Amino acid sequence: MRKRPRRNHIPAFKAKVALAAIRGEMTVAQLAEHFDVHPNQITTWKSQLQEGAGDVFGPVSGNGTAQPAVDVKSLHAKIGALTLENDFLEGALSKAGLLSARR
Repeated sequence: MRKRPRRNHIPAFKAKVALAAIRGEMTVAQLAEHFDVHPNQITTWKSQLQEGAGDVFGPVSGNGTAQPAVDVKSLHAKIGALTLENDFLEGALSKAGLLSARR
């Protein structure tokens, strides 16, 4: 018996199969035959969709997955430092004749 190579399914395909399983119009065995995937895989995708369906409408508060606040002050300081460094290097390169024209 020849072993099938491992397949990676795109998220859209997984969602399509899971939604078909949730609809319940066909059995899991029929879906497995129709979409050419293992029935256990369909059951896994269906449960993942049901567990993660709430996240579609926005993040759940209190779960700790909120994005950290951006420290604008430190970002402005970094931009200033990089600008100063670029200006210094541009001056040094133009003095050495390696930078022919200003941008």
